[in-house]
Amino acid sequence: MSHRGDRVEVAYSEKEVMLKELFAEKVLSWEGFQLFFRVFKQEEILEVWAKSGTSEEFTLVKTYPFCTNTGALGPKRREGDRQIPEGFYKINRFNPKSSFYLSLGLNYPNVSDLILGDKVQPGSDIFIHGACVSVGCVSITDDKIKEVYLLANEAKRYGQKDIEVHCFPMKLKNGAIEKRIAKTPKFKAYEIFWKELKVGYDLFESEKQLFKVKIGANGKYSI
Repeated sequence: MSHRGDRVEVAYSEKEVMLKELFAEKVLSWEGFQLFFRVFKQEEILEVWAKSGTSEEFTLVKTYPFCTNTGALGPKRREGDRQIPEGFYKINRFNPKSSFYLSLGLNYPNVSDLILGDKVQPGSDIFIHGACVSVGCVSITDDKIKEVYLLANEAKRYGQKDIEVHCFPMKLKNGAIEKRIAKTPKFKAYEIFWKELKVGYDLFESEKQLFKVKIGANGKYSI
């Protein structure tokens, strides 16, 4: 492996033993695991899931609370709206020298965002990162990003090309969308979009497996 960089070295020295023990408790292989992240804006949590190379189902490894939050429920549609995106994404950047300690970049804007968002300035540079500030990113403190970054680094090191990140407005259990709209009628504008996301939410909840996401010419998600 190439030189990891000082902050990543610190993450390994402080967190690797604990994380290996956690994987053992979860009956997960440390070598060759795959990762998957879920973000829930209303609950303000990041879930980290993993599966061993021979397993079909993912296991919840750990849940991390946001340190801070910005924006409201609903997708990100333009630069400066302070929104955490909603949709189906992938980690496309590792930044070991981030201004926010360590950070993992999402491929926002994706094809759907480019179609449905502002055509000139849809926004960019959305990360899962350390520190305790946010303008549309998922902030989980320097201490916790060490764990998440280390896990992502190991998954990448063992060949995982794409770490998927599913970002939801909330846990989309049956009736959740309708209850939220009844409480805050302006969210009616997102009902169709949220129901698209719910298909993916429900599928993972029932099978604990990832699935192929398609994006239509109209920007709509289909599973």
